Amino acid sequence: MLDFNFTEMAVVALVALVVIGPKDLPKALRVLGYWVGKARGVARQFRAGFDEMVREAELAEMEKKWKEENERIMREHPMISPAQPAASEPPTGEIPPHDPAPRPAEQGDMFMRDPQHEPVMVERPTMVAAPADEPKLPQDKAAS
Repeated sequence: MLDFNFTEMAVVALVALVVIGPKDLPKALRVLGYWVGKARGVARQFRAGFDEMVREAELAEMEKKWKEENERIMREHPMISPAQPAASEPPTGEIPPHDPAPRPAEQGDMFMRDPQHEPVMVERPTMVAAPADEPKLPQDKAAS
C-alpha cells in the first residue's frame, strides 16, 4: 500500500511549512486529519458491507448444501406414515396383541393414561425418625 519512511515524511513536512506557512499549518493539518478520518470511515463501511455480502453468500451456499443433504437422507430413509403398515408387518387391520386397546379418558383426568407407560418407582424412600433430643418446633401461639 502506501509506504513512507522518515526522510520522505521530513521532506513533505518541510515543503508544507514553506508553502503553507507556520501560521496556517495547524489549521491545514486539522483539515487534513478531518478528511483522512472521513476516508477511513468510508473504507470501514465499504469493508463491513463487503464482509456482510460474503457472509450472506456463504450462508446461502451452506443452506443449499444442507437442503441437498436433507433431500438425499429423505430419499435413502423414507418416513412411514402411521396409516401405512411397515413392510415387515402384514396388513391385517387388527390391533396387535401386545398393544393394549386405548381407553377413553375418565372424567377428571387431565391426561389420557396409558398403563404400559405408567411411572415405576425404582427406589423406596427411607423414613428416619427424628432424634428425641432435638427441640420441637414452636407451635403457633394463636392456635393454642
